[in-house]
Amino acid sequence: MTNNEIFKKLRIALDLKENDLVEIFELGGYEISKSTLSAVFRSETHAKFKACPDEMLEAFLEGYIVLRRGKKDEDTSTSVQ
Repeated sequence: MTNNEIFKKLRIALDLKENDLVEIFELGGYEISKSTLSAVFRSETHAKFKACPDEMLEAFLEGYIVLRRGKKDEDTSTSVQ
């Protein structure tokens, strides 16, 4: 299964729209345009098709985690006194 197929299935399962996806990518620290998103969801045979790189999928997943759980604390170490 390709990254594009995984991304398509996640988008459908989570019922996400284009604006939601852009917001999630921003939370994941990845800038993406709506035209790039459109190209990722096209058929592989389409002239404007763009393969989804690993970094894009990782940024989406990280952004979705931030959206659902909130930002990770910068200091996660515990000090014993």
